[in-house]
Formats: sequence, C-alpha cells, structure tokens
Amino acid sequence: MRIMLINHYAGGPHLGMEHRPFLLAREWIRAGHEVVIVAAGYAHTRTRQPDVQGRIHEASHDGVPYLFFRTPSYSGNSLKRVWNMGVFIRKLWSHARYMAEKFRPEAVIASSTYPLDIWPAHRIARMSGARLVFEVHDLWPLSPMELGGYSARHPYIRLLQKAEDFAYHHADRVVSLLPCTLPHMTSHGMEPEKFRYVPNGVLPDEWDAAGILPGEHQHIIDTSRAEGKKIVGYTGALGVANALEPLIEASALVKDQPVVFLLVGQGPEKDRLMDLAGNLGVHNLFFAPNVPKQQLPALLEQIDFLYVGFRKQALYRFGVSPNKIFDYMMAGKPVIQAIEACNNPVAEAGCGISIPADNPIAIAEAIRRLCAAPAEELAAMGKAGRSYVMAYHDYRKLAEHFLEGL
Repeated sequence: MRIMLINHYAGGPHLGMEHRPFLLAREWIRAGHEVVIVAAGYAHTRTRQPDVQGRIHEASHDGVPYLFFRTPSYSGNSLKRVWNMGVFIRKLWSHARYMAEKFRPEAVIASSTYPLDIWPAHRIARMSGARLVFEVHDLWPLSPMELGGYSARHPYIRLLQKAEDFAYHHADRVVSLLPCTLPHMTSHGMEPEKFRYVPNGVLPDEWDAAGILPGEHQHIIDTSRAEGKKIVGYTGALGVANALEPLIEASALVKDQPVVFLLVGQGPEKDRLMDLAGNLGVHNLFFAPNVPKQQLPALLEQIDFLYVGFRKQALYRFGVSPNKIFDYMMAGKPVIQAIEACNNPVAEAGCGISIPADNPIAIAEAIRRLCAAPAEELAAMGKAGRSYVMAYHDYRKLAEHFLEGL
C-alpha cells in the first residue's frame, strides 16, 4: 500500500519530537508499504528544523521519505503560530494535485494535532482515489476551549469545529490515541464502526543498545549512588501541563528519606520550577538537560522510581497516552502516576502506584512506600510494566493494527 501521512509537527531521530509519525512509517516500510511523511518546515516541537531548500523540500531520515513545505517560524502560542498553520494548510491545498499524481497514495492520513489538515487531505484522497484516515491526537477544538478558555463562538474555534465535524463525516477511518473518545466522536456525526484505538508505544529494539550518558547526568547519578540514595526521576517537557510543581513540593516533604530527584528536560517552566525549589530550600533536587532519545534507555536504567503527572483537568476524561509512561514501563522501573483520567495504564499493568493529580502529599507518601518496599516487590513491578508494554504498546503491533482492514 502507498501511504501518505500528513502531520504538521512530524519529527524523527534527527529532528526530535514528535516521533510517532516516524515510528509508524518505519514499521510500515519494513512491512513492505511505500510511505511518505508530509510536514511543515518549521514546528516548535522539534529540537532541530529541517534545512528546507525551496518551497518544497524532499528528504530522507533513517530511510523514511519526507516532504517538507517551507513555513514561517514562530514562538509560543502567538498569532505567528496560527499563521504558520495557515501557510501549511494553504500549501497542502494548492499542491494537492501535485502530491496525488507524484505519490499516487492509496491511503491519506490527516494526523496533525489540529484538524484543519482534513480538508487538503480529503482533496488529495479524492484526486488519487485513496482511503481517508483522520488520526486524533487531542480533541480540537475542545482542547483550546477547555484549556485555553476560548468561547465556542470564537471564529477560530468555529473553523476548527467545522473541520472536526467534516473529518468525522468524510473519513473512512478515525484513529484515536485516546481510548474514551468514541462517545464524543459519534455525537459529532461519526459512524461508530469507523473508530479504531491506536495508542502510543515503544519499539523494543531501541532498548537493546547500550548508551553513554553525558557527564553531567552521569555525575549526578554516580554521586547519589555513592551517598546511598535512591533516585526519583522525570524525563520530558518542563511545562505547566506536566504537574512538576507538586513533585518539587513533595521533594521538600521527604527530606528525611534517602532520595534525590532528577528532572531531565527543557521547557518554559524550568526557571520558575528552579525558583520554587530554591524558595522551598530543596537541596535534593537536580535539573539536567534533555538527552537524545537513543540515550534514554541508558538514563532510565539507572533511575529507581519514575514520575509522570498531569494537572487535574476535565479534558482527561477522554484518556491519556503519554509516551513517557511507556518508556518508563519499558525500562522496567516502578512508576508513580499522578493522573486522573478515564484510563490508568499503571494500574492496569500493576507496575507502580497511582495517586490523585496535583497532590504533593500523595506523591511524598508514594515515594516513602517505594523506598520501604522490598527489592523483590520493586522488581515485580518493573517486570509487570515491561510485560504490559510489550503486549499492548509495541509499535510493530500498533502499526499493523492501524492498517488492518483499511
């Protein structure tokens, strides 16, 4: 099958997030399909931008073909970001015939976080006689309405709503990363049989290679070990949604425990979080930069307990599928999950402790429980997590499930 995957923010090993389009595409190629990823030349999610030469730039990253449209840069959630989206959608629309004739796709997947790409994707699919797939990462426009406080009458929200409704009516299949979205989708006109749940996951072969950590990270780990302390770790974005403020407050509550906290990542909240730690007089907490994805297994292997949290938010009633949970499980480490959602991967796997969101006292108590647990119990949690993720979140299986019956 010839597959065109449209994702504004698509990244890869050499570009950074987001990784899902690349991981799915690579598995499809390994299975004998032809794939091209279509993406914007600039996306804030990436750590490195592609070198786009001309209006359209074709490239290959680790054997996966990409087609980049040149788009303007931006920062934050500004009007420039909206302009960036508009330029990308306009170029998709105006080059629809070119892409239909050049790539002759048999399946066109509209996969950007926002739903506006469904219109050009539908146009390309019609021109090439392809099946149309709408992949939902987050529910838009519901997400900017509930998280950003936008009114349903806002012109941009109305436009997003028209795109979402169009997608549910015209797509041959709707793939959701979130498990509990079916009622919402059917309420907007989708036929239930179109629905397929395909969450995020991991590639097991990425966890076989040993990596060497940067000196800064290894020094923190080695020093903590020499002092006989256990390490509570977090990896990923340092943003408001990741609920790191309660974790830092919890670190101040467990000063009597032989633990240190290692937060690995970058983000807009980093300075504020560092100030909070200083104001609380916390000396058992360290910040370190991101590590490349290929070094993540080497990092997680040396951490004792891993934390993932989201702020308390009604939007999570539709579910969550954070990559870091599955990375943590693959590392075979106990997980502290501070998320309130319709699904609970940690409880389902039996690989850690689930606690309420936004609750420093509950985080501190979870850390005390893990510190006091026998080594055999901790090992059993880690083994359960790894078994669970291999059974339900292996990208080799997810990629196959995505295309079944298409």
